[in-house]
Amino acid sequence: MDLHIARNFLIALLIGALVGIEREKKKGIEPGHAFGGIRTYTLLALVGAASAWLGQSLQVPWILAVTLAVVGAAVVASHVLQNRGQAEGAPGLTSEVAALAVCLLGAMVVVGDAALAVALGVVTSAVLAYKQPLHGLVSRIDGEDLLAGIKLMIASFIVLPLLPDGPVDPWGAINPYKLWLLVILISALSLVGYVAMRWLGTARGTVITGLAGGLVSSTATTLSFARSSQQAQDDAEVHALASGTLLSWLVMLARVMGLVAIVNLPLLPQVWLPLAAMAVVTALFSAWHYRTGLAQRQRDSKPAPAVRNPFSLASAMRFGALFAAVLLVVKMAQDHAPSWVVGVAALAGSVDVDAITLSLASEAHTPDRQAQAAMALAAAVIANTVVKCGLVLVLGRGELRRHIALATALILVAGGGAIALWP
Repeated sequence: MDLHIARNFLIALLIGALVGIEREKKKGIEPGHAFGGIRTYTLLALVGAASAWLGQSLQVPWILAVTLAVVGAAVVASHVLQNRGQAEGAPGLTSEVAALAVCLLGAMVVVGDAALAVALGVVTSAVLAYKQPLHGLVSRIDGEDLLAGIKLMIASFIVLPLLPDGPVDPWGAINPYKLWLLVILISALSLVGYVAMRWLGTARGTVITGLAGGLVSSTATTLSFARSSQQAQDDAEVHALASGTLLSWLVMLARVMGLVAIVNLPLLPQVWLPLAAMAVVTALFSAWHYRTGLAQRQRDSKPAPAVRNPFSLASAMRFGALFAAVLLVVKMAQDHAPSWVVGVAALAGSVDVDAITLSLASEAHTPDRQAQAAMALAAAVIANTVVKCGLVLVLGRGELRRHIALATALILVAGGGAIALWP
């Protein structure tokens, strides 16, 4: 016996049993509304695997096609007989389609990728089992949400692959692919934040979005929350947006220290004090806003206001154009004034802290260079914080601007004080 073939048949049987168990449970809950159970689906997987193996061994590919046609005809006949005389409330085709999927997955184990077939079998079982949550999700999606998702997919999977992935200007600063990727990131963060707030509530949703957004781009996250404040309907929601914004800044500070530790560990003792001071103040303000928002929501004893979708591809494109202009200025400054390390670092940090962090850390290997790199890195982080505060002041609305301005002022004081304490 070929153990490899036997293993594939066993995998096919397990896939059929996995889906069949879920359908067997459904038969007990909804009698007469399920096609087959564990035995039927296990046998269907075996039929698919056996027909694929025979077609492969005998080099007669039509055996699998005929088998699928016979299984499909049996499934259709079963559905017609089951629904006869039920003009209203007739069951759908979920079980029947699942039967065809199991048969195909069984064949896929033998002639295709067994691991992928198992993964698809698990997905099939999950789709069948989570009927109510999926229906609930669809019922909460309105036309505006659907259009936003379609626009994001068009931007991601149609427009992005068509753009050149390389500099297109004489200075080598403008990369259309990366700029459009930033536009997609900003738009996606807006959409993810909106979904998180609808599912988890405003406070918890902004926390999740702030954490995830800070790992990718705290600037894009700040922009997203600033635009969301234009639709904020009460103080509790504003406190939640402030907490999420500051949390993304905290993640950025931690990310910078992590990059320095990885690239140039000896540089970390010279930069950790101002960064840690700024991180502590940021964390305290974020936690205070989070707790205040929750307390205010409970005190008001009223449900959270409906969250509107803040998705705007046009706004993200405008920010991308501004980002491109700043990148061009940074590149020209680096080419024509490389000795102004601190000034160039501050200018570069205003749009992207990661790039300047990696650049400074990778080149600071002597005491003099480390001291200069530490000062330049602090300038970059401070400039980035000021720019993000400016985004909130310009694009935000209501009390969010005051909250972020106050937090920024104290964060800068903490960072500046730590710099003054440097030996």
